[in-house]
Amino acid sequence: MYAPAVDGFSTPSPLVRYREASPPDDLAEVVHCFWELRTLEPLPERFSYLALPDACVNLLFNVVDPTIAGITALHLQATTLDLGTSFHYAGVQFYPGGWQGDRAEIVDRFVGTSYRGTLPLVQTARRLVGLDFADMVPVLAEQVRWCMTHGHARASASTARILSNLDRIRSVADMAELLGLSTRQLQRTIRRLTGFAPHDLIKVLRLQQSFRRHYLDLYADQSHFINAFREAIGLTPVQYARRFSVRSVQDGPGFSA
Repeated sequence: MYAPAVDGFSTPSPLVRYREASPPDDLAEVVHCFWELRTLEPLPERFSYLALPDACVNLLFNVVDPTIAGITALHLQATTLDLGTSFHYAGVQFYPGGWQGDRAEIVDRFVGTSYRGTLPLVQTARRLVGLDFADMVPVLAEQVRWCMTHGHARASASTARILSNLDRIRSVADMAELLGLSTRQLQRTIRRLTGFAPHDLIKVLRLQQSFRRHYLDLYADQSHFINAFREAIGLTPVQYARRFSVRSVQDGPGFSA
């Protein structure tokens, strides 16, 4: 199944911990992972986090101030978030197509204000305060089940088929053939499920694949790859590698990278 690439950290530090946990079986077709990002002590300098476009939607919880929560996603371009010197976040990352809630609530920037939407995110965030990450996971899973029960999230057979057959998709026509849809039907279906036009979804998924595969498997040549990377990230691949350290998952009992 689709595994989005790791985001970028401005400075690797033993004082910053990132963890992921796989969802339980009943949520495995909807949720890619549960995650936690936190400082263990105040940092000597401000921390920048480069979030990459991946077509996923996240539920975000600020464990330091549980009134701050939100639904986040990027479209076609990365963004750098200044998290300050002390922070503690937890969240849920949905597979593309897994989130079917109100798209007007989705933000593509730093979330620093109180949540004013209709979901019980603040109540969930308050339950996370004081918990170890392993104990957060059942609470986050309960939030996802609530969202599914109320129609905000569900498994998508169409996007699952796309994500399982990325090597077969080089064009919108390939995607339409894979799903057995006309091009017009595909446009409506993919936009409804993901918020993307099919062409834009292919661009994001191809970029994500480039973090794990040789770019010539995905792009016509090096110039094409560099231009696509720079358009999405704002940096060339070499500049990205120099400026941002790829985050590492700290494994522990019950956790998986």
